[in-house]
Amino acid sequence: MIRTWSVRTVTDAARVRIAAARLAAACGISTVERTRMVTAFTAHLRQCLTKGGAWRVGVTATPTPGGGEFVIEVEAEGRRPQDTRRPWRTAISCAEDVDLSDGDHDGDDPAALAEALFGADEDTALLLERLDEQEALVAFHREELHQTNQGVLALHAELDAANQAQRRLFDAEQKARREAEAARGRLTFLADASAALTASLNHEAIVRLLPALLVPRYARTVDVWLFDGTEGAPERGASHPAAAVLAARRGRPQYAADHPGGLPGVDDQPPSALDPGRPLLCIPLLTRRAPQGVLTLTAPDEGWDADDAVMLIELTRRASIALENARRFEHNRDIAETLQRALLTDLPSTPGLTLAARYLPATRGLNIGGDWYDAFRQPDGSLITVVGDVTGHGLHAAVMMSQLRTALRAYAVDGSSPGQLLTRLHEFLHRLRMDLYATAVIARFHPHDDTLTWAAAGHPPPVLRAPDGEVLTLDAKPGAMLGIPLQQRIADHTAPLAPGSTLALYTDGLVERRAQGIDPGIRRLTEALATFRADELGQDLEGSADRLLHPLLHDSEHDDDVCLLLCHVHGDERPA
Repeated sequence: MIRTWSVRTVTDAARVRIAAARLAAACGISTVERTRMVTAFTAHLRQCLTKGGAWRVGVTATPTPGGGEFVIEVEAEGRRPQDTRRPWRTAISCAEDVDLSDGDHDGDDPAALAEALFGADEDTALLLERLDEQEALVAFHREELHQTNQGVLALHAELDAANQAQRRLFDAEQKARREAEAARGRLTFLADASAALTASLNHEAIVRLLPALLVPRYARTVDVWLFDGTEGAPERGASHPAAAVLAARRGRPQYAADHPGGLPGVDDQPPSALDPGRPLLCIPLLTRRAPQGVLTLTAPDEGWDADDAVMLIELTRRASIALENARRFEHNRDIAETLQRALLTDLPSTPGLTLAARYLPATRGLNIGGDWYDAFRQPDGSLITVVGDVTGHGLHAAVMMSQLRTALRAYAVDGSSPGQLLTRLHEFLHRLRMDLYATAVIARFHPHDDTLTWAAAGHPPPVLRAPDGEVLTLDAKPGAMLGIPLQQRIADHTAPLAPGSTLALYTDGLVERRAQGIDPGIRRLTEALATFRADELGQDLEGSADRLLHPLLHDSEHDDDVCLLLCHVHGDERPA
């Protein structure tokens, strides 16, 4: 259906606008869409009236697939065919079956105009209401969006805070791990350094070891200042800073630096007390009685922290103990060695009999023990030879060895036999109850007699080399060790002693090895003694003693003292 109008005046435009609105309503177009369409149509009509002339308005409602189309077109009347301008057009979908008869009203009727005016107002009010609803909806969505944005911002803030907290926890964990690793490193170093310090009993070796342990990890340089123990003068150390002197006087660690701030538990010295150079940490080497020196450290490149200072003070304390033990050990060793050397007998010169003795301290440990040898005459002219061994090492064993040597000489004055002498020594040592025991072998050479009398108490058996080179082990049943809580009488034994014979008395340090026992060592001794010629032993017994020790000791260190006494009977003379 098509409706057309001619518009020349404003009244014409108003009538056409009302008719178009009614026709749109009749076609079922919604109020909002109809209002938008009419508003656009009215605006175009105003432009046409401004230009002037006559204008043709056409309204068409045509069916389309699935619905209909409501179209308004405006063009100038009398438009020429050659005019290429297209008419103004607006279209909107409508119902498929439309009826334009409702829009065919007389526009001149005032009642119709009034009704159209009120209808337009109603449409406008409805449109405004819809606009208000839409604005409210937009405001609601805007507020919702705002709330959503605030929630997103809050979520981002929470996530950022959680991330920061997690980073702080991670940093704290890393710091704690580094501190734990550093603490474990200090404890490991302290344990290893303590083991190295306590492994030595030489105080000079300990002093040399300290720089090797501490440089460069915990100090740039290390200086050890030791007192000599008498006047307090330095024994070692090239320089003595003011802080080191204060540490020695006060008995407390001192820290000196050219900047403020010290270390916990360490006295901090002002810059005036500092010698030029790096920061110093001076720690006294304390003992139970008095300071024995000062350990002075210059700071490494990275400096010290509180934990380093605590560890260094503890290490110095352990070094002090190691130094004190080493000095006490060296003091006791010197006394014991002096005592032992003083008690070793100058062998007597006896016609018809040559003696040679050797004493070697242990190559490990204290080096001073209770091994001894002795040879002296009895009133009847017999010669007593003895080799003994007191259990243990050190000054205590050396003192006990001297007491046994003195007691043996006293008991031998009345002419007692070797077995009787050992029995008396056993009773003497048993009465002392000093928790020390001893072994011994005594051999007596009779004047003008070819018989050897001997006795042993817990001691390795004597070895006798005959003139023809045959070597015998005098292993008759010995007595028990001297000093044990047991009553015993030690028996004498005899053996023929032909001219040219050589008797070897020795301690277990010569023949015993931990991995092999004592029997293989005694066999090596007999084999070595059998290799000598009779004239070789008779002419150079001292050299023979050295040559005898070599095959027995050259292949290993010996953990015990070694004592050897060789007695050679000449072929043309007898002991007198």
